[in-house]
Amino acid sequence: MIALAEINRMTPDAFVTEFGEIAEHSPWVAEAVAKGPHPPLRGTFSKGEGQFIEGDAQPLPFPSGEGAQRADEVPFSSLGDIISRFTQAVMAASQTQQLALLRAHPDLATRAKLTTDSTREQQGAGLDTLSAEEFATFTALNNQYKEQNGFPFIFAVKGATKHQILASFEQRIHHAREDEFKVALQQVCKIIGFRIEAKVTE
Repeated sequence: MIALAEINRMTPDAFVTEFGEIAEHSPWVAEAVAKGPHPPLRGTFSKGEGQFIEGDAQPLPFPSGEGAQRADEVPFSSLGDIISRFTQAVMAASQTQQLALLRAHPDLATRAKLTTDSTREQQGAGLDTLSAEEFATFTALNNQYKEQNGFPFIFAVKGATKHQILASFEQRIHHAREDEFKVALQQVCKIIGFRIEAKVTE
């Protein structure tokens, strides 16, 4: 794990190198965080919800060089602040960027090669040990969902069982695309939050 103090000493390039894959195959999210504030979505992160509570929080820019700063000048004040900045970057992006981010995520229960994070997350939910019938169900739902929406079904699987995921899948597949686009982005932000929590220590 990486200490918050160490992150606050990183240059923007070093930060992107370290956190570029936190958002699935989308280093532009970490790059947006490293560039500084995103005024349209100032606020605080609601932990575990992948959402913002509006407020006046204003992230500070990264240091321009090496060396310590005063405590009130560091880029990130807490673990939650890092998660907030990533969520901000996702939610402030263009719809084209957001769609590309959604499409960068793998199908659930896929047998294709996954990133290390995705593999660990899907294994934790038991999606690597599905029966033939369960796998066929997930595959059919994945295909139907992508055909309807143009992006894969996304669910932050940490702490969930395959049965809970399947139940959500069967419910959400009936939603309108516009609603699912919003839900999928929220799930992406949850996934990002979980990954940062697993990587960063205060």
